[in-house]
Amino acid sequence: MELHARDGVRIGAYARGAGSIGLVVVQEIFGVTAHIRRVVDDFAQCGFAAVAPQFFDRVRSGVELDTDAAGVAQGRDLVATLGMDAPLRDVEAAAAALRCRGARRIAVVGYCWGGSLAFLAATRVGLCAVSYYGRLVSQYLHEAPQAPLLFHFGARDETIPAAVIDAIAARYPNVPLHRYDAGHAFNRLGDAHGEPQSAALALQRTIEFVESSAR
Repeated sequence: MELHARDGVRIGAYARGAGSIGLVVVQEIFGVTAHIRRVVDDFAQCGFAAVAPQFFDRVRSGVELDTDAAGVAQGRDLVATLGMDAPLRDVEAAAAALRCRGARRIAVVGYCWGGSLAFLAATRVGLCAVSYYGRLVSQYLHEAPQAPLLFHFGARDETIPAAVIDAIAARYPNVPLHRYDAGHAFNRLGDAHGEPQSAALALQRTIEFVESSAR
């Protein structure tokens, strides 16, 4: 699938499934990797229309980074180049594409960097959002959600201290926030970060939340 953003930029996207609820799946800093494609596939099997925009196409096409230190460094450079406004335009384009494909309600689900973008989709775009371990959310606590929002965090996340999660919970007392006996990137199954039990419970909660709250 190709997405057409309102600033005239066109990027690719990985899309699967069909349904009355569309999900914009927002990647980690590593690109639309096999893991993110598997997330899209899983949501499609659950009855959603899911699409993962290839945000890095704005900088360089075909980016799929390893999750090692070198990949982290490259990914952080890419997201620093992108900023947050351009990817949010791509989220809007993905939401519009899902509606054109028959989805009547839309939600955004994002992981790590994508979790921060999902949060901003709720505060700036007004889209229902699920934020998994959004490392940068704490930089935007002055912003108020304009749509339903759900947080997932790992209680053993070394990149997001417990005090930061506490601050997020205190700032948004009416937003559901779940903590899991897991570290960062616990949904990234298949590598050392994955925590299957936590990922399964978070997925269940995500599906229930989206089905009841997406609009």
